Amino acid sequence: MKLALAQTNPLVGDIAGNTEKILAFIARAKEARADLVIFPELSIVGYPPRDLLLKEGFVKANTKALERIVAAADAIAVVVGFVQPNESGVGRALFNAAAVCANRAIVNVHHKSLLPTYDVFDESRYFEPDPTVRITRLPLGGREARLGVSICEDLWNDAQFSDRRIYGRDPISEIARTGADLLINISASPYSQGKQKFRIDLFGRQIAQQRLALAYVNQIGGNDHLIFDGASLYFALDGRAVAQAKAFAEDLLIIDTEAPRTARFEEYPSEVGEVYEALVLGTRDYVRKCNFTDVVMGLSGGIDSAVTAAIAVAALGPQHVHGVALPSRYSSPHSLADARQLVTNLGVELREISIEPPHRAMEQVLAPLFAGRPPDVTEENVQARLRGNILMALSNKFCWLLLTTGNKSELSIGYCTLYGDMCGGLAVISDVPKTLVYRLARYVNEQAGRDLIPASSITKAPSAELKPNQTDQDTVPPYELLDAILHRYVELEQSVSQIIAEGFDPAVVKETVRRVDQSEYKRQQAALGLKVTSRAFGVGRRMPIAARINYD
Repeated sequence: MKLALAQTNPLVGDIAGNTEKILAFIARAKEARADLVIFPELSIVGYPPRDLLLKEGFVKANTKALERIVAAADAIAVVVGFVQPNESGVGRALFNAAAVCANRAIVNVHHKSLLPTYDVFDESRYFEPDPTVRITRLPLGGREARLGVSICEDLWNDAQFSDRRIYGRDPISEIARTGADLLINISASPYSQGKQKFRIDLFGRQIAQQRLALAYVNQIGGNDHLIFDGASLYFALDGRAVAQAKAFAEDLLIIDTEAPRTARFEEYPSEVGEVYEALVLGTRDYVRKCNFTDVVMGLSGGIDSAVTAAIAVAALGPQHVHGVALPSRYSSPHSLADARQLVTNLGVELREISIEPPHRAMEQVLAPLFAGRPPDVTEENVQARLRGNILMALSNKFCWLLLTTGNKSELSIGYCTLYGDMCGGLAVISDVPKTLVYRLARYVNEQAGRDLIPASSITKAPSAELKPNQTDQDTVPPYELLDAILHRYVELEQSVSQIIAEGFDPAVVKETVRRVDQSEYKRQQAALGLKVTSRAFGVGRRMPIAARINYD
């Protein structure tokens, strides 16, 4: 039989628009003479719909849209994700469902069995799990196909990859025992660095064990903080991935199950390239799906703002990116020169607005109140907040979305100013450690074949330039050391003693951890950030603010 894997980019809640997209992909699959076209998880409503699922009218509109898709299932079969009401009167009110449609009718409906409640997921808030699995028999490609349809998490329960299994069931083994000859998995699997390799290893081992071919279809696109990378896959019976759709782009991948190795296998980006592509996609979709056309950002001449600007230009085009230099008396001449060179290289306009007049005015206003107290970080933060105020004024006046430029290392330890450099609507690199920011900068220049990001922005010592001769390392450990500790504490959830046991200086570890815990109140007031690591700040890391954390 001939399969079409349709990885689409839905807009959450846009049932009409998503349905039109699905119908267009069905038409393309028909033109390719596919027997079956498969769409991602919850593709009618977009993933994750969150509390839209609590609105009865939203659920009804989704089932109404399914009728249009069913009507298009003539001369082709369709598997599509949707929300199905649970009419039993027991359990949660909804199912995360996949409809199998053929001959303008719904042949079968499959429900998700395993509902994730870790990291960014909270599916048991809305859905009832299905305690059973079933197969769908359909005449496809001149024979009866026995389809085992699963949904995302159902495929993520292999004991070989975890010391402790989360679930007591293995739906894939159950499907295999029903006599299915093709496993279908419709997914909305969020991106994180290195995840595609893990998927291929995880799925491949299960497929080889069950001797059951797999068609895995993943959503693409940015929906709020989450980015979906697509890269849908087809696995042969031996567990080898023999076909792969494009990463970070919509695609229709055609596979002949009698000769699957003849299908396309699109190359996945490199280790740094995948992060870059994810950030570009996440930025583009957040801006456009929130009905903005342009963005504005402060350009300091430093590496963080330079990388953010390069991502924004790749996402939106230079004509839609507005840079603002906001020098003060402490700004070095090379910083402004680097900002000017950056915008010249990227083709972006630059406005230069000195903060010196409002800075002096604030000093005069505060001088009587601060009399007798030596200058400290307060005076530094005043400058950051003046910059934030000016950028927000431009954002308001011209309807430009303000991008913040802080990285994960800074956000982790609170090396940022509330209502200052944290102002904005989207924190593009807030889940990118500083050491990875440098790698991204070099990647941007390598891909361009020239220095889009000025070399001096990469080589000079990083500085907030809020007082004379300041560098980050005055108050922050070297970033290679800091990021190594943060990775262990934030992403791996290691304890202080575990990190110290790996050879790190106890005083540095304890101070870093103290700053991470103490800065939670800042992070929960930060702009929404794009998730690219396995453990990002935001909805996937739910820590208390008013707390005293005194355990090891």
